[in-house]
Amino acid sequence: MLRKVCIAVLFLAAVAAAPLFAADTYTIDKNHSDVSFRVRHFVSKVRGGFTDFEGTIQIDPSKPEASSVAFTIKAASINTNNEGRDKHLNSPDFFDTAKFPEISFKSTKIVPAGKDKYNVTGNFTMHGVTKEISLPVEFTGTAKDPRGDRAGFELATTLNRKDYGVNWNKALDNGSFMLSDDVAVTISLETVKKGPEAAPAAK
Repeated sequence: MLRKVCIAVLFLAAVAAAPLFAADTYTIDKNHSDVSFRVRHFVSKVRGGFTDFEGTIQIDPSKPEASSVAFTIKAASINTNNEGRDKHLNSPDFFDTAKFPEISFKSTKIVPAGKDKYNVTGNFTMHGVTKEISLPVEFTGTAKDPRGDRAGFELATTLNRKDYGVNWNKALDNGSFMLSDDVAVTISLETVKKGPEAAPAAK
């Protein structure tokens, strides 16, 4: 009787774990990915980005809503092609990267939203503040090369920097401000399937 119970328990455990084993793990190919933002400055929009980031995507091809995403950005890698401005952005006026070195997102739910489109909800942390947000993600396809299977993803969203305590601004004579509160964010990721068949990403 005890043997039958043990077999039943092992069977149930295997069934429960099946989705985990069915999922494929993809890691970000940083050399072929991009994390960028744009923010209004006076009457134009200044573009910047982050050069150091990493992430893992667990993809369940048979059940995409069971997939998951974990993504981390090194805040100090911010780059706007202006050394003085980047130094200011690293300071306590903005990202305070010495105190808050990482920006991160970890998914909690994925919902299909049309062909190759998904609403990915999760916890986003920036400047020491964590909020639940939903990101519109588009799956841009797969490819295979000698270095491994690849999958692509893109998203575009807008964040209010003041929601995360990034408040610095400068009032202008006409009553407006130097910088907008809204920041347009675009992320394009090329990922590589992790496994014994996958070699290091191409440079």
